[in-house]
Amino acid sequence: MRHLRVLCVAAVYVFLCTDLAIAASASASPAPAAATPTAPDSLEQLVRGLLAPASVQVSGEWFIAYENGKEAGTQYSNFFINRGYINVRKQLLPWLSGRITPDISVDRDGDGEGDLELRLKYCYVRADLPDLAFITTPAVEFGLIERPWLGFEQKVNRYRVLGNMFLEREDILNSADFGAVIEGTFGGEMDKEYRSTVNSSWAGRYGSYSIGFFNGGGYHAIERNNNKALEGRISLRPLPGIISGLQITYAGTYAKGNTTLSPDWTMHVGYASYEHKHCVLTATWFQGEGDQRGRAVDENNVAIPQEGYSAFGELRLGDLPFNLFGRYDHFTVDPDAVVSLVTTRVIAGAAYRLDRQSMLVVDYELDRDDNDVTLLSTVKFSVLYKF
Repeated sequence: MRHLRVLCVAAVYVFLCTDLAIAASASASPAPAAATPTAPDSLEQLVRGLLAPASVQVSGEWFIAYENGKEAGTQYSNFFINRGYINVRKQLLPWLSGRITPDISVDRDGDGEGDLELRLKYCYVRADLPDLAFITTPAVEFGLIERPWLGFEQKVNRYRVLGNMFLEREDILNSADFGAVIEGTFGGEMDKEYRSTVNSSWAGRYGSYSIGFFNGGGYHAIERNNNKALEGRISLRPLPGIISGLQITYAGTYAKGNTTLSPDWTMHVGYASYEHKHCVLTATWFQGEGDQRGRAVDENNVAIPQEGYSAFGELRLGDLPFNLFGRYDHFTVDPDAVVSLVTTRVIAGAAYRLDRQSMLVVDYELDRDDNDVTLLSTVKFSVLYKF
């Protein structure tokens, strides 16, 4: 793990220093006389000004929280950093770019338990391709990349600061993996007003798609078999201009769990979402067998069936900087068994928007099993800071 941390730091350092050198070289070249620029108002503007000539973009996002609650009958109270990302993007050619994103998280097991560890979340090259009739903005990504399903869901439900999304919370899959993907939109983009007031991500006028092959075990797992996971998503926007925020999505995975025994792993997700500048509503249905790690199996290494559903809603209070939100999850392991394992989760809270991307969040979460036993009861205050 120590070598990986050093590699992450070195990669970002080389990436930035190389481009700063290019920027410095460019600025040293003779240029026509120009008016003296005004001093930058902030360190952020200064850094962006240095990087701009080299076509480097830097952004960041981190989740800082305090939590007080009870899990499995044990009381706890904790300040912690949930996640920290620094995104560095470089435009190499008009059609070719790269991205590297170190990910800071708390090590929760092993010799380094409690340490803040640095690992890579994303590291890839992206080639933008020409439009092909109705298929617009197609692109290929290769490396450590976003996976099709969670890469889409987290752009609709932007409360990742609360914890993992529904299926990642149930250990079905996570949001990034090593692989290759082709993605794009249908029929061009939504209009400028929709993209500026509702959502600019995956804003295809008639929908979007993403399909790829992956190792299958996730971005922090070693590949333990020769199987490659096929995962894809297709989202359709049936009524642009009428009900512009409505999308219907299917996502699926056909793969093997990441063990040497390679148990089956399949995932089927149906998703309906509605986005408006004043609200977001989503409904998720899931059915599958096994999971990405190959742990949802019986004593004979046969993948166990699982199913569930989830609903999420967000209300944005007009021009006021306040949001109200709620989420309900219901998950069943082995639904056809004599005794199934059922868990439910309720999350509710409020957010204060600092700007379009950053906010302060307070939420309450209650998890119970099918015997009405409380598994988790917690109150959390979080800061989502994004630039």
